[in-house]
Amino acid sequence: MAKLIRSLAHLWPSFIKICMLNLVLNFNKIIVLADDNGKSDFTSFESTCKNTNYQLFLPPPYQNISSTICKPVWNTYELRYTKKDDITTIILSAPYTIGWVGIGFSRDGKMNGSSAMVGWVNKHGHAKIKQFYLRGMKSSEVIADKGELPLNNVPAAVATNGADIYLAFQLQTAIPFGKQPVLLAFSTKHPHEHHLSKHDDKTTIIFDFSSSGSKGPSSNGLIEMRKNHGIVGIIGWGLILPVGAIVARYFKHKEPLWFYLHSVIQFIGFAFGLVTVLLGLQLYSKMHVHIPAHRGIGIFVLVLSILQILAFLLRPNKDSKIRKIWNLYHGWFGRLALFFAALNIVLGMQAAGAGNDWKTSYGFLVSINIVAVIVLEILAYFKRSEKRSLPHSFQMDPIEEPTFPTNNNLPKG
Repeated sequence: MAKLIRSLAHLWPSFIKICMLNLVLNFNKIIVLADDNGKSDFTSFESTCKNTNYQLFLPPPYQNISSTICKPVWNTYELRYTKKDDITTIILSAPYTIGWVGIGFSRDGKMNGSSAMVGWVNKHGHAKIKQFYLRGMKSSEVIADKGELPLNNVPAAVATNGADIYLAFQLQTAIPFGKQPVLLAFSTKHPHEHHLSKHDDKTTIIFDFSSSGSKGPSSNGLIEMRKNHGIVGIIGWGLILPVGAIVARYFKHKEPLWFYLHSVIQFIGFAFGLVTVLLGLQLYSKMHVHIPAHRGIGIFVLVLSILQILAFLLRPNKDSKIRKIWNLYHGWFGRLALFFAALNIVLGMQAAGAGNDWKTSYGFLVSINIVAVIVLEILAYFKRSEKRSLPHSFQMDPIEEPTFPTNNNLPKG
């Protein structure tokens, strides 16, 4: 039995290396497969928009619209539209307190050269909506009552209902709308003499106006996928991988158990992180939501994870001259990955408009990790202090050498 355990102990590192190497070599195939699976039409997204009675606050003809295609687009923004002949009616709803809310249309997804419909309620309580042409990045280059949107003769409308603001307008196009880059932005400062203040936040999405979508509330498949993306990411990067790092730092005295635990835990954590990336790719292929910071940091963290696996596969022996450099590289790259992963989780929750339950749960998880690290660091410090306080060697009393009779002391006879 003891021989079997020793054999397994020798084989376990090789088994982990083979599994990780196989995962790295097949990573590109997995990404391609996820991208192919995610190339389903945008119409597969079925929304859960709020039931809204436009007759209560919007003027005609918008109040007479009985059926619209509605899709959540950003945070709690909802974009509704309906088509009749060459007329496309668009209604954007967004949370509102003060300032302005805008929806822009661009050829390339950039702000420069785009045209936008912007709505607000001024300090006197009067609702305003205007078209703006965004010629450049400066405030002076945002021109009111100009733009390239093919508005028809029906006046655009803006109104508030509860905590939301609604922007409604009609576009008349000879060529039907298809997939279109749409810019969404808001500011908490009122426009001054029809000059827009700088936006507080913005995003760019690709919205498919040609899809049939869903009419009214229905199932929330894509929202469920987004939720799974967040849950798997928090479990992998917020729980499993930090625990693996804690084992490696504070339990090395449990040789070789700490190494096997660290390897297994980090391997599982990497698998969760990989699933998070695959779900993110599917979300992007279906929604085309433009969140460059979240996506860029996610890719950066994934690269760091792969480098950590390669470092594990190329781990030098303990007596190697470069082992000290390897330890520094492996440790600090791991810390860097965990830091940016935690930052990216926060950015992801902010971009998704996560509720307080998400924020509270993740904050509680981070707090537990921080408290555990502080307690273990204090214990490790005391342990190191005790070792330093011990004398380097025990002071032993010399034992007097026994006196044995020599030839000179032997009695003559």
